[in-house]
Amino acid sequence: MSGTNAKPIRITLKVWRQTGPGAPGGFETHEVAEVSPDMSFLELLDDVNERLIAEDRLPITFDHDCREGICGSCGMMINGKPHGPELATATCQLHMRKFKDGDTVVVEPFRAAAFPLIRDLAVDRGSMDRIIEAGGYISADTGSAQDANIVPIPKPVADGAMDAAACIGCGACVAACPNSAAQLFTSAKLSHLNLLPQGQAERWARTEAMVETMESFFGSCTNHGECEAACPKSISIDFIAFMNRDYVNAKRKNRQLLSQG
Repeated sequence: MSGTNAKPIRITLKVWRQTGPGAPGGFETHEVAEVSPDMSFLELLDDVNERLIAEDRLPITFDHDCREGICGSCGMMINGKPHGPELATATCQLHMRKFKDGDTVVVEPFRAAAFPLIRDLAVDRGSMDRIIEAGGYISADTGSAQDANIVPIPKPVADGAMDAAACIGCGACVAACPNSAAQLFTSAKLSHLNLLPQGQAERWARTEAMVETMESFFGSCTNHGECEAACPKSISIDFIAFMNRDYVNAKRKNRQLLSQG
């Protein structure tokens, strides 16, 4: 079903409602008729919220921004899966044609200790920001921009850095992991800097700081692989192996630097 000739469907929506982290929560049921298969999932929530506002009721709180699969803010659990049933797709890009007429759809916030609930479907993912703050930067000379090809970079290295940089920081990997681990997110953020020449100056300090900050908030990786399956950008778990290698090297190199100092 697609295009203007797509037949509308009826959806039973069960949405988690909770006024705050310490308040009791529960599912609220909404029968939504005349759902266009061409609507995005967030547009469905918009439609429900318009009705709630018209009834002088509180709308459903959920995170969203670009609605183009770039910002990563739209994460939520849809029928038990981060971002819903379609692989390599953010919630904002999930269309209602992926559901059938009469389906019941259960929507919950991401469930992880490092993502405390704010309200309804919105959670605080500031713990991921703390990882970035711990070392997510590079040194760069000031002045005019360099010519594009002044630093020779092998194509496989450039491709790997670009693949890692595709991470949008949505937290789906954490929500999908039985251990609530953030290794896929952290390894992607490390790899897109550590693979390039411009990222070498802080490579070892960055790796140690970001990994240890991650471990202070999140669980440990035990190689379930659920993170890669849930990632809307299909980030490879190979980056976790690269991060683990760099972390071992970082501990050794940073100790050597300290002993020399």
